[in-house]
Amino acid sequence: MTSKHQEMAEWYQRAQEEILDSMDEELEMELDDDRLSPDGGSGSVIPRNVYFKELFRLQGELVKLQDWVVENKLKVAVLFEGRDSAGKGGAIKRITQRLNPRVCKVVALTAPSEREKTQWYFQRYVSNLPAGGEIVLFDRSWYNRSGVEKVMGFCTDAEYEEFLRTVPEFERMIIRSGIILIKYWFSISDDEQYSRFMMRIHDPLKQWKLSPMDLDARRHWEAYTKAKETMLERTNIPEAPWWVVAANDKKKARLNCISHLLNQIPYQEIDHPEITLPERVHNPDYLRGPVPKNMYVPEIY
Repeated sequence: MTSKHQEMAEWYQRAQEEILDSMDEELEMELDDDRLSPDGGSGSVIPRNVYFKELFRLQGELVKLQDWVVENKLKVAVLFEGRDSAGKGGAIKRITQRLNPRVCKVVALTAPSEREKTQWYFQRYVSNLPAGGEIVLFDRSWYNRSGVEKVMGFCTDAEYEEFLRTVPEFERMIIRSGIILIKYWFSISDDEQYSRFMMRIHDPLKQWKLSPMDLDARRHWEAYTKAKETMLERTNIPEAPWWVVAANDKKKARLNCISHLLNQIPYQEIDHPEITLPERVHNPDYLRGPVPKNMYVPEIY
């Protein structure tokens, strides 16, 4: 075997190892999801090997979509709404996992500041809308007003009603500006939310996910249901319809959501020029200085 063929064989081996490393990364997240499941498994009807195969295929398509968005300067905004523990965050993680964070950005706004409370309600969301060549995923959005703010009394009845009256036209304005707007509601049952909350309560690595607001929301299940029904009825417009993701099965929810998202934006694979790595410049006068051993992170593994 020539040195060139040997080098290619070595790089092929490295590429295979990188693929396995990517699979390990996803497996780590899956094992973390399953760690405290009552049956020790995911509870999904989808076998793990089928799930991984489909997820990696769909993530490959997401990369193609990303290239298409960049090439055509598209502006894409995707809203993820749903009850606490419905699986929005897990779906967002799988969407962004292989994408360029400078292209696909996640927006998860904190509670508004005192100054923001005096602004036009939509103002802080508008500043986070995508520019050309960007995808923005909103982990909760302006629909906070029709959910948590309404149920927990953080807005007045007049503010709530004004939101429901205004948001359809606000979204039409967004769409007329050239932004592709897609809205998902992740739906889980009462029993499933209870199970997920209990697993988080008993998991020291996930207790941080349960804020006092989340726990209090559990008491208000029926009020949240009523608010959701009103929201879907008043804001499901032809230009920006709601899409409900059945999310009791996390794996199915992720695959179904990603597949649906890909079908909302017609895209094609972009032909990229062949990449050639330039030769490294060697300067005979350059001498690499030693790095003191005490600057290295201890190799305990």
